Order: sequence, then C-alpha cells, then structure tokens
Amino acid sequence: MSKKKSGKLRTSFRKRHQGRVRDGDLTRQFKEDRSGRDLEDIVQNERLSGKGELTRKRTVAGADSVPDASAGLQVELDVDPEATSNGRVLSVHGLQTKVLGDDGRVYGCAIRQILKSLSTDQRNVVVAGDRVAFRTQARSGGTKAATDGDGMIEAVYPRRGILHRTSRGRQHVFAANVDMVLIMATAAEPTIKPALIDRMLLTAHHCGVTPVVVINKIDLIDPVTIAPLVGVFASLGYRVLMTSATSGQNIGYLRALMRGRQTVVAGQSGVGKSSLLNAIQPGLGLAVGHVSADTNKGRHTTTASRLIPLENGGCVFDTPGIRQFQLWDITPGEVGGLMPDFRPYVSHCRYPDCLHLAEDECAVKNAVADARIDARRYDSYCHLLQDDLL
Repeated sequence: MSKKKSGKLRTSFRKRHQGRVRDGDLTRQFKEDRSGRDLEDIVQNERLSGKGELTRKRTVAGADSVPDASAGLQVELDVDPEATSNGRVLSVHGLQTKVLGDDGRVYGCAIRQILKSLSTDQRNVVVAGDRVAFRTQARSGGTKAATDGDGMIEAVYPRRGILHRTSRGRQHVFAANVDMVLIMATAAEPTIKPALIDRMLLTAHHCGVTPVVVINKIDLIDPVTIAPLVGVFASLGYRVLMTSATSGQNIGYLRALMRGRQTVVAGQSGVGKSSLLNAIQPGLGLAVGHVSADTNKGRHTTTASRLIPLENGGCVFDTPGIRQFQLWDITPGEVGGLMPDFRPYVSHCRYPDCLHLAEDECAVKNAVADARIDARRYDSYCHLLQDDLL
C-alpha cells in the first residue's frame, strides 16, 4: 500500500465559486480613473467569468488512476510511508473522522483538502471501513503532542467490497471493505418489506458481498405465518435466519457466523439492528429505540455508519435505518441477470435486450406463468424497473 508513485494524472475537481476576475465595466473605470493610465494599459484578455486559481482540471503529481472508480476515489495519491501511519475509518461525523490506527490508538482526523476537492459522484470521499493513510499532528496552539490523537487523512486506499445506494443523484457508500451483509427485516413491528430485501440483495450481488437475510423479532408471531416467504428466499440459495434479541434465538449461531468477517447490518428503522448487536456482544451499549404505535415505523437511533470491532474477531458496521433504497450504477438490462431465479431464463427470450415487461415470447414471463418463478418476485422486479430505472 505504501508503494511510491512517480506518475502524473490529469483529474477533475469540483468547481470553486469565486468572484469575477475581470473588472466589471471598463468604460466606467476609464472615466473614473484619475491616475492617468491609458485605456490600452488595461488588461483586456481576461475571461468574463474566470474561475480563479482553481480550474476544473488539474494535474496531480505522484498519483495513479484507480481502475474501478466505484470501488474508490478517482485517484490514489502518493504518500510518504515514513511520515504517515495506516488505519481504518471507524466513523465520519461532520468534519471529524475517527480512525483506528494500526497501533491500536483512535485518532480524530480531518480530511486533506485535495481529497475533498476531487470531482466525484460519491457523496463522501471517506466512509466507515476505509483503509487510509494519515499524518499525526499537534493540536492547534501546540500545547499537546501529536500522539494525543489529532491527525490529517492524506490518502484513501482502493476498496475491495462496498455497499452503496443512490442518494440525491449521487453515490452514497455507507460501508467499505465488506465481506458480508445482514439484510434485516422483522416478522412484526414494523411490517416486513420483501421489495426492500430484494433491492438490497441485488446490490449485494452487484458489489460482490455475501448476503444473509435475517428476520428479527420472531418471538412476536407464529413462525409458520412467514414460512412461505422464508421458503422463497431459501429456495434461491440465500441463507435465512430467524432471530430474536429478546429470547436469544439464533444469537449464538449469528455470533459464530460473524467471527473474523467484516459484516454490515442493514435494514429499515425499527428492525432491531442495535438490539441484535447488543445481544451478540454483551456490554456494547448501543442506543435502541421503539417502533411508533401510530405509524408502525421505527425511529432513527443510529445517525451514521459506525465500524465496531468485535471481541471474537472481525468487525461489524452499525448503519442508520433505511426507508428507501434506490439502486446505484445498475442498468435495467442488468437486473434480470442479478436475480438468481431469473438468470436461467433471461438468455432464452426472443429479444436479446428483453426487459421482461411487455415483450412477446419472453421466457421469464412464461416461467412466471408456469410457477417456476415466484409471482411476488416478478411483481417486485416490475416495480423496481418502472419506479427507479425506466
């Protein structure tokens, strides 16, 4: 990771809004100027709407391009391994980023300005789980040494596994360097949303992360009532766990499954993500909330993604509740291939670009009619394409 780079890379930066470089009115300036300057002495070749010293493109010395921009930033900046340390981002709160250094210390870091200025589709240039290079520094005023925890993030290393969604037209990466995602839903309070599970399964396949479906609060209902839904996901090859933080059902199994892995716990508000993590690691003390009796929806208790090291090895990401999950960087034609139950049929349609909606001689629609594809899954597919991608 500390390999030296000697190349130069031309990259884009965000536009910096500055004042006009050229004087507004040359005629008024000439009439009011009493210094005796001639009009020909006035520089007349400035841009009318100059961008100042920072243009939209700059050459960054000591930088290499990253092949997959979705897995990291557009450039990998050169850092001096003698002057920097390596660590992993625990959380990002406003202007401060907490980094767990390889020395076991926690540092409160700012982010280097060149990283924040890069023009990127990502909402945040640094996210929980990132491997970063940072430089320790003394606090303002010089009253405390650099070892007290302040630092500056100099570079972000490429990511190998991410979870992301679309947020206000930009890529929202809420966890990086991930092995597994626990897609949490509830048997009751709030009502289970199979379509949300489907969307998160698609993203997990697209990002190369192993998905596990967890249905929490199973103690509130008779498990037989959700057996058909569990059977659909299980028949597709997904691991499905029914858990309860109250009764302890499958908590030990889940603890063993997470050992040594980088795991994201994701789902809508109120499904019991923090309660489940408190049960998996007693003494964790994460704040928990309650489901509203009026709206049957959860209330946000986790406001930002947070990386938590586990006592038995590995780490877990506690993420904010998700109410809407829009896919990022997935085209309509890719969705069928990302769904295991659709995949055997998509290549048998009459048209190579078939979207399996209104086309004739569609193998997917025929499979739905013959009950080889679950009708609920097909309905979820249609809503996804028509609401988000078309």
